[in-house]
Amino acid sequence: SGVVRGMKPGAQYKYRLLAGGEELFRNDPYARIVTSSVGESVVYDDQAFDWGDDDFQMAPWNELVIYELHVGTFNDRNPDGPGTLDHAAERLDYLAELGVNAVSMMPLSEFAGDFSWGYNPAYPFAIESAYGGPDAFKRFVKAAHARGIAVLTDVVYNHFGPSDLELWRFDGWGEGDGGGIYFYNDHRADTPWGMTRPDYGREEVRNYIRDNARMWLGSFRCDGLRWDGTVFIRYKDFWKSAGSELPDGWTLMQEITHEMGEKYPGALMIAEDLQGDAHLVEPVDAGGAGFGAQWDSLFVHPIRAALEVMSDDERNMYDVAEAIGHSYTLDAFSRVVYTESHDEVANGRARLPEEIHEGDALSWESKKRSTLGAAAVLTAPGIPMLFQGQEIVEDEWFQDTVPLDWSRLEPLGGIRTMYRDLIALRRNLSGTTRGLSGQTVRVHHVNHNDKLIAFVREKEGGPSDTTVVVLNFANRAYDDYRIGLPNPGTWHVRFNSDWNGYGSDFGDHPAHAVNADGEGHDGEAYSGSISIGPYTALIISQAE
Repeated sequence: SGVVRGMKPGAQYKYRLLAGGEELFRNDPYARIVTSSVGESVVYDDQAFDWGDDDFQMAPWNELVIYELHVGTFNDRNPDGPGTLDHAAERLDYLAELGVNAVSMMPLSEFAGDFSWGYNPAYPFAIESAYGGPDAFKRFVKAAHARGIAVLTDVVYNHFGPSDLELWRFDGWGEGDGGGIYFYNDHRADTPWGMTRPDYGREEVRNYIRDNARMWLGSFRCDGLRWDGTVFIRYKDFWKSAGSELPDGWTLMQEITHEMGEKYPGALMIAEDLQGDAHLVEPVDAGGAGFGAQWDSLFVHPIRAALEVMSDDERNMYDVAEAIGHSYTLDAFSRVVYTESHDEVANGRARLPEEIHEGDALSWESKKRSTLGAAAVLTAPGIPMLFQGQEIVEDEWFQDTVPLDWSRLEPLGGIRTMYRDLIALRRNLSGTTRGLSGQTVRVHHVNHNDKLIAFVREKEGGPSDTTVVVLNFANRAYDDYRIGLPNPGTWHVRFNSDWNGYGSDFGDHPAHAVNADGEGHDGEAYSGSISIGPYTALIISQAE
């Protein structure tokens, strides 16, 4: 990284190594640019980019709404190759209008070829050349920050490569079939992606990974990192079998999360572990890994299961209630909740609307139940995350060669408006639903027979704060349905997903204001009667 002595930015180079009488030519492991994954290192001046007056501060974690995107498919402007970072930046105004205030970028490190999900990093420090290289990423970050959008990026430290990987036997040495100085050279090297797990016990490798984390938050001014597959950093296999522990991987995660937290206060470290282990998000000084949040498999799987089954009788409202109320720590925002992600809509699985009604993702059932899931995501405690295209009912399973179908923007504008309205309520932009950013959740009403649940969200309590969410998982409407309410008086409907402005085929079932009387119900001091449409979400709160 930086300027190589005696060479100007843009010059191409390789290192010449002499090892045991053998002459080797290798790319710079710290190169910020390579001409391609099989090309040359390029001299790069990291200080030359003009950041202007960028002094962006990411929103507090309890106010974040994340949008996960894949640069290569987020924009369809490049017919001969993947979309670029500059193309993706052209959609930032769209994202700002939608209301998201953080993007989570799938991996940007140089990978083999031009098309990839990105989870095969050949050069961890180089920005993918097909995406535009490091300056293009800096332009993207600067433009995102100017629009109030934080930038998180994926890092892949559970393995490198495996293809086009010049780190493999970098200096010519390797033990047995091992990869040499950057990798374990025994059974610990084995991952689902090849024998390329870094040697977390070698100090030089620990420094290499630590320097990489520093680069994203320092040189590129990212606002956080999403760590891919942390279970493969702390264990040899996904099943955490006896004897498969990797203590050096665990302490490496602790060291990096601790250092980044001290050097970049407010930066968000997210673990994709999917094991339901609270230790990932516990503080380092308490023995935890120190992540701020982790992707929550205990939310996405039961929620999707309740939405995907054909028969209402099969929807388990107790599982839904547990998913809504689950927390790893006393901090309700130590988890990321979602119904779609790059993993959930690929590898044999489809987009949620397609799973609901195969072959007809635009059916009434698909739109109603998938948006019911979105309402759960955007009202449950946790950091909500959407996957690209979710807001326009994208039905194509994720492929790195197939761009989003932006032609859906106009005909599905109502659904996009629904997402915008939900995001605005989640962020309390109208000042009426502050409780959705609070720590408190009480799932006080669970009706498994009729398939309704209701829960209370609070931050400080009182009018314009205490918020009640009702989710109807049944294909029928209810009138004069009684639920418990925390406070007396009039409760106003802030959101009704059955409004036909969101979909011309929606029922527009009227959701009237609710008057809480003196009768206690569901463990709350008061109660009131609501009206709710089929497969519908209601959000209600009181005025000041």
